[in-house]
Amino acid sequence: MSVLVVGSFVVDLVALCDRAPEAGETLTGKSFNIYLGGKGANQAVAAKRMGADVTMVGCVGCDIFGDDFVKTFVEEGMSTQYIVRTDKARTGCSLVTLETSGQNRICMTPGANLLYTIEDLESIEPLIKQAEVVVTQCEMSPEIVDELAKLCKKHSKKFVLNPAPARTFCDETLSACYVISPNETELGVIVGKQLISDKEYIEAARELLSKGVQNVVVTLGSRGSLLVNNEQTTFVSAMKVKAVDTVGAGDSFTGSLAAFTDEGKDVLTSMRLSTIVGGLQVQKHGAIPSMPYRNEVDKIAIKNGLV
Repeated sequence: MSVLVVGSFVVDLVALCDRAPEAGETLTGKSFNIYLGGKGANQAVAAKRMGADVTMVGCVGCDIFGDDFVKTFVEEGMSTQYIVRTDKARTGCSLVTLETSGQNRICMTPGANLLYTIEDLESIEPLIKQAEVVVTQCEMSPEIVDELAKLCKKHSKKFVLNPAPARTFCDETLSACYVISPNETELGVIVGKQLISDKEYIEAARELLSKGVQNVVVTLGSRGSLLVNNEQTTFVSAMKVKAVDTVGAGDSFTGSLAAFTDEGKDVLTSMRLSTIVGGLQVQKHGAIPSMPYRNEVDKIAIKNGLV
């Protein structure tokens, strides 16, 4: 039983300000911080802190940020054996404008993430065969996601696809998904429609089910999340908390969802527990530093009768 994350490493350079600047405007920020992140790295740490046996694969540069990622993953108790280092590009980087309201605007440059190759992926096929759950996102080359989907289908693995940044997918990739976890905007991109209502989200999710997706989990920000599968359509409410930083909230949800799935929990139960993870995470700054640990989640879960 284990979780394999094939994904991105991105350093977040975060400027905190009262509001985002307009075009051509310069604002004085309140603070500046550097956080390790990237959807893949965030999801791997979230799964690990929920107790899963996690292996992360991807590509970082031969630079100080790449060194920091390797050091952090060792400290988290994860193997760095399958992290590729390259001198042909810098480690991925995001410029984040974080408003005091907790909302954010992000510009991400993939860098070394795009140098992870099909050959690199094929070399870890034994890891895919050993894993219970395989997770990926879209901050790597599109062909990596599609080839990984094929390998997961070949070996009958539970493939969790977080389709961010948003893109479209071929039917073969969608048919491999045990879970696909878009937000509202990403769901619209996947189906090629502008979606504005819950009814439209549900209809779009059912369209993905018709392509072979087993479970569509739509994250709805402060409203919670929506599960659509062939058995049910269910909303899960978010925790009522004061969010100070939403960077990585979706990643903590997806990573912990993979960990709970690895434990054999059904998707709805996994979503409810992952909602607690996300609710705790947004109350602190920094994606990885704010990821909660299992004992924190269990306390709330027990109080609410979820375990």
